Amino acid sequence: MTVLEIACDESGYEGEKLIGSTTRFFAHASVRLSGAEAAPVLAELRARIRSPATQYKATHLLRAKHRPVLEWFLGATGPVHGHGHVFLLDKAAFVRSQFAVIFGFGPPDLALANSVLRARGTDSPAWAAPFREWLLADPVGRSVLDPLVPAIVAAVEHWGPADVAHDRQTQLPPRRVEVLRERCELGGLRFLDAESHPQIQIADILAGTVRRITEDGDTGLAHLLPPYLAV
Repeated sequence: MTVLEIACDESGYEGEKLIGSTTRFFAHASVRLSGAEAAPVLAELRARIRSPATQYKATHLLRAKHRPVLEWFLGATGPVHGHGHVFLLDKAAFVRSQFAVIFGFGPPDLALANSVLRARGTDSPAWAAPFREWLLADPVGRSVLDPLVPAIVAAVEHWGPADVAHDRQTQLPPRRVEVLRERCELGGLRFLDAESHPQIQIADILAGTVRRITEDGDTGLAHLLPPYLAV
């Protein structure tokens, strides 16, 4: 039986550094498009935008002069409608939630909470010592903050049992892949470079545009996002 392969990429990712990062949201897109299906989409974007860049990014579509292209790309008659899904995470809210679940009370300070949940620094509060010991015994497998884990789980659960083609990512070592397979029906996982694989570029553009529209509070484009954010 042929297993579906989805192409994935992220935007706003800085590992477990969720507080004090450069973006408020983390977005991870998965698209149900093969390379052959994504190539004409990318060709159409090139024809409309006419940038000589070898790799197209969300920033190309987010320029004011290309707003019609962005509306076409995300719209109901566009190439990714029905073929794309985005996991969108508010970083600060995620830290508050994880901290409360683990320690049973709200974080006194978000920067401290982020540090404690990463087991970073030598001045960890005494009340965090058991958690710190538990985490450091298997920091890759027991991470409670890295958003790639819930993002890939959400993608696989959305599309059903699936293989994943992901942009090259050092934060998905074998131990983390093992954890993913425990949490969802992930089949194979391969890493592809975006420049040579149009389906990865399309996932990257989808993740980046959805994140920026959300962060910017662009009400003129926000109505295009629900189909991609639906569980």
